[in-house]
Amino acid sequence: MCGIVGAIANRDVTPLLLGGLRRLEYRGYDSAGIAILDREQQIQRVRELGKVATLENPIGKMELSGNIGIAHTRWATHGIPSPNNAHPHIANNHVAVVHNGIIENHRSLREQQLQQGFHFTSETDTETVVHQIEYHLQQGKDLRSAVRDAAQDLHGAYALGVISPVDPDLLVATRSGSPLVIGLGDGENFIASDTAALLPYTNRFIFLENGDLAEIRRDSVVIFDRDGVEIERPVHNSSLSADATELGPYAHYMLKEIYEQPNAITETLEGRIHDGKVVKGIFGHGADEIFQQTEQIQIIACGTSYHAGMVAKYWLERILEMPCAVDIASEFRYRQPVMRDGTLTVTLSQSGETADTLAALAEVKKRGFHQTLAICNVPESSLVRESTLTLMTHAGPEIGVASTKAFTTQLVALLLLVLAIGREKSTISSEEESEIIEALRTLPRQIEQVLQTDQPIQELAQKFADKEHTLFLGRNRMYPIAMEGSLKLKEISYIHAEAYPAGELKHGPLALVDENMPIVAIAPTDLLMDKLRSNLDEVRARKGELFVFTDSGSHFESSDHIHTLAITEPSSYFTAPILFTVPLQLLAYHVALIKGTDVDQPRNLAKSVTVE
Repeated sequence: MCGIVGAIANRDVTPLLLGGLRRLEYRGYDSAGIAILDREQQIQRVRELGKVATLENPIGKMELSGNIGIAHTRWATHGIPSPNNAHPHIANNHVAVVHNGIIENHRSLREQQLQQGFHFTSETDTETVVHQIEYHLQQGKDLRSAVRDAAQDLHGAYALGVISPVDPDLLVATRSGSPLVIGLGDGENFIASDTAALLPYTNRFIFLENGDLAEIRRDSVVIFDRDGVEIERPVHNSSLSADATELGPYAHYMLKEIYEQPNAITETLEGRIHDGKVVKGIFGHGADEIFQQTEQIQIIACGTSYHAGMVAKYWLERILEMPCAVDIASEFRYRQPVMRDGTLTVTLSQSGETADTLAALAEVKKRGFHQTLAICNVPESSLVRESTLTLMTHAGPEIGVASTKAFTTQLVALLLLVLAIGREKSTISSEEESEIIEALRTLPRQIEQVLQTDQPIQELAQKFADKEHTLFLGRNRMYPIAMEGSLKLKEISYIHAEAYPAGELKHGPLALVDENMPIVAIAPTDLLMDKLRSNLDEVRARKGELFVFTDSGSHFESSDHIHTLAITEPSSYFTAPILFTVPLQLLAYHVALIKGTDVDQPRNLAKSVTVE
């Protein structure tokens, strides 16, 4: 969850590290810190509570500068957010470490290190890492060997950046379970938690594998695998530019990413549909054979991606008549799920580094089920590398913590999957296939039309200014969209929100309804419209205030306690969930603005959940 950046160069790396931290801040913003080896080869450190900007003033006062350094922005796990718990951590002014992950055996390491005479100044698990490296340095080992041996003592997940006056021209990096990338420059090299931090400095990257350790100097990078054998890792050239992670004319990244959805969906579809059919091979080598053998689907995901999987379940079972199970990754790992031959496991993740999803995938493979497919937004991520088949969503960088375009492009990718499996198993009619293809083709234009309802949604948002609770209702494949809408509202406005299938109102939630409880309903024109109207009548009879997002074919009328907004013309059954997601994103955004919360970096949350 935390963000790491490091650099070694022939110039002052302080501004490079600060710039990298700013671009990594979505990974954590409880505290931040930087450590530099100065001209006298002494470790100089600045740590502050709060966001990266809090570092700038003390760094300026110290005139901090040097040619090698590491920096960190923290999402707290062990120990409250405080300057003492902020990274980098230092042992005896002899070695400095930044860490992303969780060290599971930190308690036993701490007891051992206290007996060895080490002094602790924080509550973090990371301080045991820096002491362990210092212990091995005290045994006469060089810096690379000390980091390697210390890493062997650690149980858990980690990505580490290490510097020391012992070798002032060396930056050591290693990872196991947490992501870490090396950026290659001209006479300078970098490390970071992801490529976004380094795009202004380089577009050439090496992605470290689990167990790798890298010895990084200004003009060289040497990588060793978990057995200590020197190894070559491929260099990837990124097509992204630094501009892709800039705000441009938008007030917030979330708003920018909401408005990028028509283009993100266009990019996700580009080259994947031809002559009214899904292009063969887009899911990878051997996909056709795997799809032919698939008898059931197991979808595994977390958070927003889980909601995408729930929508896909409705599609898969209706269109293909194929059983589909959808699990939250953290639950799947521990519930002993029953899997049978012919199961295709589909994992969904924006970052491809979600710890629980990766662990669930590892469990699936451990059981001998290797028919795995990752739908992901980051091509070089761990999830992509660990999966047999992949489909990239091409959403582009998503910086706002509340996911928007990653979700809608995942839904597009899942519809492509339905089409591809249906063709290979001959379980989709040509009429239905044509309808879905046409709906996907027109989807970007329809979303542009939905975005034109931004102003009336702003007006509706005003009515949430003093609310503390909200219910979201939907039926069929709109129930997961109600869940997604409630998640967005609670994430960024801090309003308690829950979602229910509309038919469940009488089984409990109706007890909550009164004049102070806004009810948000997703109501496209479909076969369940009449049943939904009856559910909403039950709410109106209890004086609940209704906010109905519908289409022009529903003929819902507004009144004193019913606020309706037709966001589109009647749309396809298949793409309606994608279209109706957009107004709920805008509603959450505008309510958050009214509430005065931090839209892009909501409290207690971070973008990429890389720890369990």
